[in-house]
Amino acid sequence: MSDLTAYVSLFFSALLSATILPGTSEAAMVLLLNEGQGLPVLLFTVAVIGNVLGSVVNWILGRYFTHFKDRKWFPLKEKQYDRAVGWFDHYGKWTLLLSWAPFFGDPLTIVAGAMRVHFGFFLLLVTLGKAARYLFVVQAALAVLE
Repeated sequence: MSDLTAYVSLFFSALLSATILPGTSEAAMVLLLNEGQGLPVLLFTVAVIGNVLGSVVNWILGRYFTHFKDRKWFPLKEKQYDRAVGWFDHYGKWTLLLSWAPFFGDPLTIVAGAMRVHFGFFLLLVTLGKAARYLFVVQAALAVLE
């Protein structure tokens, strides 16, 4: 696999992982690092950008399409949405630092759009949270590989 293919594959894995669709970008990152595909700093950068863009898709869904939340095609079930709203109401915008977390991170980004969190603030917190997660994954993988 070429380095370009590795970067593109990781980008799309990270993008899909940030949406409600299942994804395995951390596993893809570790596999690429293990195989020596690409530069770690570029893999990190590509994964963060892809994952943040996936969260931006969620924010847009929340901002402009939440009135369709009762439809079957809406990515969150009502229970998931209500739980995320509860977290958001209780802990505030700072919960977006946890947007990387499995199960409730993605719903938080949709709720942030629905609650009309300023896009710049959203982008800052989500990027910080996701970058910290991928930095941990890269550092842990590289430490094990040494």
